[in-house]
Amino acid sequence: MKGLMKNIFFVLMFMLTACGTKYKNPHIEIQTEFGDIEIELYPDRAPKTVAAFLSYIDSGYFKRSSFYRVLNDENQPSNAPKTELIQGGIWKTNNKLTSQLKGIPHETTQQTKISHKNGVISLARVAPGTATTEFFICIGDQPGLDYGGENMEDHQGYAAFGKVVKGMDVVRKIYSKNEDGQYFSPPVGIFDIVRE
Repeated sequence: MKGLMKNIFFVLMFMLTACGTKYKNPHIEIQTEFGDIEIELYPDRAPKTVAAFLSYIDSGYFKRSSFYRVLNDENQPSNAPKTELIQGGIWKTNNKLTSQLKGIPHETTQQTKISHKNGVISLARVAPGTATTEFFICIGDQPGLDYGGENMEDHQGYAAFGKVVKGMDVVRKIYSKNEDGQYFSPPVGIFDIVRE
């Protein structure tokens, strides 16, 4: 009887462990009015960025937020390096909160080895270490956003920390929406961002 109980215990522990690890890396879901976008995060490569972003999700900051900005070939100066992306966060819906948050230490693509390829998610920023809740998703490969790239005068690039694994069609649908001077008109609603 004792041996049987021991075996049952080990089987239950194995099942609990197996059930608790659906993915090797955490996955999040951006729930939008045009569908869901599933993203795999890379905490082993961008630990500070991923930890901060997950803490914002757990705090409920992204409830009723939006994708509000788009960069495409037509809405950027002809003499500037071109970028294609959609940008979202709480800047339009809760600017007071985002302005109170402490910036995340900047993890460059040189450190993380996560290049700004198609579907990569990264943090928007002004200076290194100022990024918080605002993020963007790359449409196509964007090497100018990497460390040493030409899209920022400081050449530090942006902090990439994950990649779309499902829902790139939703990203492209959002990308094609009406915009006025790089801003979606109207912004595209994000109902919430949740852990998978």
